[in-house]
Amino acid sequence: MHKLVFFGLSAACWGLFALFFHRDRSRYRNCYLLFIALLSLIPFILSLFDGYMVYALMFMAYSTMLALLIVPFFLIHNGIVMLKKEGKHISHLLSLFLGLAILAGELSTIGLVVKYSFFYYDRFFASFISILGSFISMSVIYVSVSFLIFMLYTLFLHIIPIKKDFDYVIILGAGLLQGDRLSKLLKDRLDKAIDIYRKDPTPPVMVPSGGKGSDEHISEAEAMKKYLLENGIPESDIMPEMQSANTFENLKYSKALIDAKGGRKYTALVTSNYHVYRALRHSKKNGLACTGVGSRVAFYYWPSALIREFIAIHSEKKHAVIFFGGWAVNALILIYFITQSFR
Repeated sequence: MHKLVFFGLSAACWGLFALFFHRDRSRYRNCYLLFIALLSLIPFILSLFDGYMVYALMFMAYSTMLALLIVPFFLIHNGIVMLKKEGKHISHLLSLFLGLAILAGELSTIGLVVKYSFFYYDRFFASFISILGSFISMSVIYVSVSFLIFMLYTLFLHIIPIKKDFDYVIILGAGLLQGDRLSKLLKDRLDKAIDIYRKDPTPPVMVPSGGKGSDEHISEAEAMKKYLLENGIPESDIMPEMQSANTFENLKYSKALIDAKGGRKYTALVTSNYHVYRALRHSKKNGLACTGVGSRVAFYYWPSALIREFIAIHSEKKHAVIFFGGWAVNALILIYFITQSFR
């Protein structure tokens, strides 16, 4: 009987997520609904192991502990690789900083256990160490879980199947190397768009989008158009957008070109996989309905890029208030219970 209850609960969670995801893929609530749906699978899966539930719980607990120990060292290593491959830049240090922060949180948690053995005789010092260590641990856990929720939804957007009957394919630009050469990241976006074009039963219009930066000799759209032509895309199927200076303008001016042509406007939006979610948010702000499609990036590049996207999303006023508000509430509750325990 309990199996049916857990199955029904999980099915309801997944149904709710599917409903809101279908309505609007750009809403941030989808991140949390997906996370809740995934969590709902745990009791259902455990219920399938009736006589072996203790072993299943032990396996999950040890696996989680091992992952928690590995993650900070992986991020630190990734940060070092980023510096070697991409050069010294603050954005390339993000995975290194996050790894060090998580490691600090884990050490603080261990310290909380140790301090009861060494400092409990000093009630004031024990209280101070408890509050400080717990605050650091809670903050790291809060940020880590928030990032995990964001990461899972970003991955989900990348792996879900997409339809193939598009009318337009917008390709978001990226900076050119030495003023006129395509970077590997931009070529990957173009290759993904070309793949969509070739698989489409009715070839769509390609919209390479990107203006000319101050350090560029030609616009990003011009360089992208040249690459499309070299790869067999007819010029009649290419409609470059050359005015934009950022993602918001990419979509604003691309939408204007699409609206001017009229007809059906089923649109694919191609960008790097880590950037799909934020691009969809900008798309919604511009009133452009589209399907986000992510191109692959080098594995070593992905963690830092995703951290950058996470920061960008939470720098928006609404999400900053929610994020820091949640953190403050958790901190106050934690401090309250710790101070009560020392009375």
